[in-house]
Amino acid sequence: MKKISVVTATRAEYGILKPLIRRLLACDQWETQVIVTGTHLEAAFGNTVQEIEGDDVPIYRRIPILNTENDASGVDDAYAVTLAMAAALRGFGAYFREEQPDLLIILGDRTEMLAIAAAAMNAQIPIAHLHGGELTQGAVDDCVRHALTKMSYLHFASADVYRERIIQMGEDPSRVYNVGALGVENIMNEKLMTPQELAASVDFPADQPYAVVTFHPVTLEQGTCPQQEAAVRQMHELLDAMRARPDLFFLITKANSDAGGRQINELLEGETADEPNMKLVASLGMKRYLSAVKHAQFVLGNSSSGIIEAPALGVPTVNIGDRQQGRIMAKSVIGCEPERSAMIAAMDQALRLSERIRVDQQLRERLRVENPYGDGHTSEKIMAVLEKYMKLDRIDLKKKFYDLPDLQHQ
Repeated sequence: MKKISVVTATRAEYGILKPLIRRLLACDQWETQVIVTGTHLEAAFGNTVQEIEGDDVPIYRRIPILNTENDASGVDDAYAVTLAMAAALRGFGAYFREEQPDLLIILGDRTEMLAIAAAAMNAQIPIAHLHGGELTQGAVDDCVRHALTKMSYLHFASADVYRERIIQMGEDPSRVYNVGALGVENIMNEKLMTPQELAASVDFPADQPYAVVTFHPVTLEQGTCPQQEAAVRQMHELLDAMRARPDLFFLITKANSDAGGRQINELLEGETADEPNMKLVASLGMKRYLSAVKHAQFVLGNSSSGIIEAPALGVPTVNIGDRQQGRIMAKSVIGCEPERSAMIAAMDQALRLSERIRVDQQLRERLRVENPYGDGHTSEKIMAVLEKYMKLDRIDLKKKFYDLPDLQHQ
């Protein structure tokens, strides 16, 4: 029987992949191997492998690549990220040599995925890549994402403009599919919690106005500050902006493992402990996170969930800085600079929009309809493509570079 391997390394990634993983596991045409790695396996990031186990997803293999307990630098500087990539190359190289899956499914733009894809490429294992063609001009993710595109055989883009960009990079249109975003599918199909259920689960006052906050380091921050210093400086600005709104509660999730993430998390742990209107959690998991966003006044930070999931829920977003610069953004996304005064002004604007949405159901529905990331049937569309390709005796990895028609004779 043929084998499909699907890899997840972070809490957000698993939440996005969950509907596809469910369909893959339910299909009897192949064996699905779920491989867990990265921050899932680290206590410092909430041991989020427990969420996967709680969903009764069979984990085929755990491949540790981080060393946050024994390494004082953790995963927070460029060298530590490089070490994690090296560990991923070694660990996944051994896995691919042993198992030889017929297809590898990866999502997004993280550095560990680049190493995993390189190991698969060396083993001549075809790669199916989700969320290619997107732009995040404030993060190193851009380079990683586009590199993954060139290493992959099948492409599942989340919007037409991203599909076109993948083709622009020389990928044959017959292998590039606009399927929408799995995050939108999660919203449409997951039974989310009531405010009361959420408050009891997370232990925060969900019955009062609140915002959901996620702020990641900007890995290509311009200027003289190193990444860690820039991350801390911007986080101080954000904390000061939140303190200026004692009428709001802020539910804060920790930053990811990018360079600068550890400094952000350590700062948050120290600064929020005595703040009556702030609560810090390592991870909410997909269901609680989406439930929290659904009932929030707005989402605050620089996470892609503010660009994709929040608009699909009809919730405004304050998008800070340029980490997400280049992505398609709904009209409910309000951009601002990573400075206290700009953040306060953007929060005020988001609150006004939130009130308009609350009293105007038509506006709420219109914002949802205008969300550019698909109709919520993404995993079904991906499965239809996979079923076609998995019937082939083998996938020919000798890709030809696709030249755009209007450039062929110039």
